[in-house]
Amino acid sequence: MNLVATCNVNYAEGRNVTTTKIAYGAKEGQLRDQGRLRTYYLYTPKSYSSHRPMPLVMVFHGHGGSGRSIAHVSRFNDLAEQKGFIAVYPDGINQEWSLRGSSQGHVDDVAFVSNLIEHLQQTRNINSRRIYATGFSKGAILAQALACRLPNKVAAFGSVAGALPARIKPSCQSRTPVSMLMINGTNDQSVPYHGDGSDQRGALISVPATVSFWREHDGCPSSGQHQIVDSDSRDDIKVRISRYSGCKGGSEVFLASVVNGGHFWPGGASTDATTQRVNSSLGFNASRTTWNFFQRHSLPD
Repeated sequence: MNLVATCNVNYAEGRNVTTTKIAYGAKEGQLRDQGRLRTYYLYTPKSYSSHRPMPLVMVFHGHGGSGRSIAHVSRFNDLAEQKGFIAVYPDGINQEWSLRGSSQGHVDDVAFVSNLIEHLQQTRNINSRRIYATGFSKGAILAQALACRLPNKVAAFGSVAGALPARIKPSCQSRTPVSMLMINGTNDQSVPYHGDGSDQRGALISVPATVSFWREHDGCPSSGQHQIVDSDSRDDIKVRISRYSGCKGGSEVFLASVVNGGHFWPGGASTDATTQRVNSSLGFNASRTTWNFFQRHSLPD
């Protein structure tokens, strides 16, 4: 159940934020963008105050999903309530994301995300230095594209079961450092850990190549910190973590490889018995790991 409170108009970071009758908890929202009505699912924690800027976490669903479905799987609403941030789960058109731009009638979802941020800033006091983006599968691929095109609006990025599209890589030349977290299963059959064939439509480069791209982009040291997360899994699944810090502008690149893991959100809600068993023994939670990563990063003043 939503709780409703009446707040005063507040001026935050140069924006006129109208915050009357804020509904705490979950609610549906919409905006008109590029001639279309777009929808999203929004969670505002009870700790929200119009007088204090709050971080924003954007979470993007995979192919065939929705804002509500990725909210359920990731359980980011629980984290938002515990840690004190606003979570928004946008809906793709026809449950899909478009990275092609506005040519030939395609919607530019990168532009949509930028407009969504500005839309939410009209009704919530959002800390513009602490806006974050993460996603699953096709939503993770969108997060990679956002890292290329919106690094001055988004402080850090998370990519669960995704990688950088091969066709986007050559144009991803922003000089702004990018903090990128990636979580990938080495046995993922939908987003292959070692990449797609170069002639495949929508090909993704490999996960190691994506990590190397962001490390080079950020000027990270050649060596990183490596560890194995203990696991009680009977499926010979474990998590291998590689963290590259001390990069330009305080940026960081983080890879959690779920060894022998498939296409899933580690630690997330699932109705699949095998996934439930793996999650209960893996000792790794993608949502908490992503938020802990986000907390370390903010845009410069």
